[in-house]
Amino acid sequence: MTELFLIIFFISILLIFLGTGVWVALSMVGVSAIGMLLFTSRPVGDAMATTIWGTSSSWTLTALPLFVWMGEILFRTKLSENLFKGLAPWMSRLPGGLIHVNVVGCALFAAISGSSAATVATVGKMSIPELRKRKYPEKLLLGSLAGSGTLGLLIPPSIILIIYGVTVQESIAKLFIAGIIPGIMIAIFFMLYVIGWSIINKKSMPKLEKTSSFSKKIKDSAQLIPVIILITSVIGSIYVGIATATEAASLGVVGALILSFFQRSLTKESFKLSLLGATKTSCMIAFILAGSSFLALAMGFTGLPRNLAIWIQEMSLSPYVLIIVLTIFYIILGMFLDGISAVVLTMAIIEPMIRQAGFDMIWFGIFLVIVVEMAQITPPVGFNLFVLQGMANKDMGFIAKSAFPLFLLMIFAVFIIIIFPEIALWLPKQMIQSIK
Repeated sequence: MTELFLIIFFISILLIFLGTGVWVALSMVGVSAIGMLLFTSRPVGDAMATTIWGTSSSWTLTALPLFVWMGEILFRTKLSENLFKGLAPWMSRLPGGLIHVNVVGCALFAAISGSSAATVATVGKMSIPELRKRKYPEKLLLGSLAGSGTLGLLIPPSIILIIYGVTVQESIAKLFIAGIIPGIMIAIFFMLYVIGWSIINKKSMPKLEKTSSFSKKIKDSAQLIPVIILITSVIGSIYVGIATATEAASLGVVGALILSFFQRSLTKESFKLSLLGATKTSCMIAFILAGSSFLALAMGFTGLPRNLAIWIQEMSLSPYVLIIVLTIFYIILGMFLDGISAVVLTMAIIEPMIRQAGFDMIWFGIFLVIVVEMAQITPPVGFNLFVLQGMANKDMGFIAKSAFPLFLLMIFAVFIIIIFPEIALWLPKQMIQSIK
């Protein structure tokens, strides 16, 4: 009964803060301070200062601003133009035609930015005008772009996986590697959906474009080759164990600067904007993480996570039932919070439950990110929907309906990795063996 009261109390105070427009990080700090003052005898100021400093000074966390900066640099290059020009000749003859550029382009940019909104904005900036000019159906165009943009959260380097790894103290390198196969699997599901939709609605699709010669395709794709080499170098250096996530991020920044220099898109102004963009994003995330660490400490002092874990154990819920409940919980939560906030707000309570149930925390991280991905395309707070609404000048309801089939595909992907957890765990195990 005490645990239920504490949960209702903490959630109520948090909702009051969030509902009145208080920043997420400050809301967490406020809830934590009130909880500690009312339910513990610990000194609030000392605990807050020690915890926030300990979290903010984490060496692992240095990978975050570096990966964000890498994405910001490439965002300001000719990457979006090169993505379309380079991928279009290879995709044009597939059923669904150039719609596949949305899916593959988002998957490629996801391996650069780690941000869902940046992925949608970059790929959509070039593909929306080009696909509209060729008379592709709006429903398929916007739906595929909204859904594929979510791959930015899963395919490494993923910002949210860094945050999850820091929060639960798991290897970021392992989490990155674990996200590769599920990310590719979901991209394939999206491409199969595009193929199926285009076959069923053949009359709505434009005629297939003339195929280019192989040498012409290679020439058109030449600008993409350096980007693919950069992605492979960053992820490959982590996989073979020659670099940590932070070192790989440094490599990525240097590579992005060299690439943008040779593309002649690195100006004094673009360099300054990339630094400012990375600083703003990194500070926002670091602030949320600091609030999250203090909330986790306050929860620990009240004994709530430990008692909740015991309560879950006494309920004798099967692991599968627990995971299904958590899936529903995070989908609902994601309708009102962005992915990063949803993860950091809940892990203090959820982590003990998951460990008690015997789940692998690397696997759970991938599961969690896929579920949080769904929230990017669910109203009322679906960030990908907002980004597309501004770019496409379409009603939010229309974009949400267009993205709904891809939402269902992500639910299917969740059940696949629940039934076959090795999809997420096989590659990290291979990485460990290769290092040994």
